[in-house]
Amino acid sequence: MFSVGLDHYLILSAVLFCIGLVGVITQRNVIKLIMCLEIMLNAVNITLIAFSMYITPAALTGQLFAIFVMVVAAAEVAVGIAIVFSIYRSRESVDMENFNLLKW
Repeated sequence: MFSVGLDHYLILSAVLFCIGLVGVITQRNVIKLIMCLEIMLNAVNITLIAFSMYITPAALTGQLFAIFVMVVAAAEVAVGIAIVFSIYRSRESVDMENFNLLKW
């Protein structure tokens, strides 16, 4: 029977993180950029839980850190979407090239 090991989780996490990183670097749409950041944070959560499961299975440290990361990600999305809506109302675009309101 085939069993899933730590290396499988780490490969999945690395692939997800790379997909998110490519999206963050190449996307111009802010909504897609926020979604790619979420993919990167979920890759980190997979890594945290995998290491916790294989190193110290009795302790829940990886799961606690993953919950903390999810809370921070939810706050990041809430603030990010609020900023995007505010800028969309004034500029009527979610293109990153149009976000120069904070420049002098």
